[in-house]
Amino acid sequence: MTGSTGFVGSHVTALLSENGGPALRLLTHHRNPPVGAAGAEVVTGDLTDPASLRGICEGVTTVLHLAARIGGTEDECRAVNVEGTRALLAEAARAGVRRFVQLGTAAVYRDVPHRGEAEGQLEERPSSPTSVTRLEGERLVLAAGGTVLRPHLVYGRGDIWLVPALVQLMDALPNWVDGGRARISMISADALAGALVALTRLPELPRGQVLHASHPEPVTCRELITTVGRAFGIALPEGDVTFDEALERTGAAGDPATRRRLSLLTTDHWYDSGALWKLVGAEPGPRLTEGFGAYASWYRERLGL
Repeated sequence: MTGSTGFVGSHVTALLSENGGPALRLLTHHRNPPVGAAGAEVVTGDLTDPASLRGICEGVTTVLHLAARIGGTEDECRAVNVEGTRALLAEAARAGVRRFVQLGTAAVYRDVPHRGEAEGQLEERPSSPTSVTRLEGERLVLAAGGTVLRPHLVYGRGDIWLVPALVQLMDALPNWVDGGRARISMISADALAGALVALTRLPELPRGQVLHASHPEPVTCRELITTVGRAFGIALPEGDVTFDEALERTGAAGDPATRRRLSLLTTDHWYDSGALWKLVGAEPGPRLTEGFGAYASWYRERLGL
């Protein structure tokens, strides 16, 4: 498994390591095993150095590729997300590994409203260097017969982007955007890890397929902000503004990155994830409105609230 020390990867590592699970081999830059990886075999390597990957897939039945470069220049992202994935696929093929699962992202879709579409129904047109190169990497995996999971927004212990960005938005924009009616697909890191682990236990995996990986029931923007605001004692928005007015008030009109962030949190971005949950036969856990409290203390400590 790659990415074992990352946000989602650390949850997957813990699940695979508990209760005498299958033999686990982790690829890491670090010499010490990741937290929660007692009993796992740890090998060091670098996705940007194909020679360092030689032999890491020997005896492996399933590769979980969870590592990705987030942020940086396109060349830096390409080195990991495209060429690193290519090198890992080549090593897996050399070792005879037929089961390859990659953690992708719904950010590869064109940034327009998404309203319950299933896999294969949306145009892929990423805009950031991270998403452009992640899509290229995903296509390599799919062409090799692998399976790609695409979550949208992921929250839980280890999240350093989603909820911090939302708290910043609530501070910068004390208004509802279009009434907070937008629906958003979300999933906890625990539930996403559970789905990934469940895939490793299936006798067969869907080859060359994308699977949306979010809770089957989206939350509204109003539900999201209300849940987070009440958990942290933050005043809830008042009044209502349009999306264009929100762009102006937050200074996002001329900043593509900030505009994208505002769009993700205030316009429809929800996906049909039924295929995944039917396939794995696992529970997606509670919706954010019922399950966020389990992570509130971790977030409060992280954010200094």
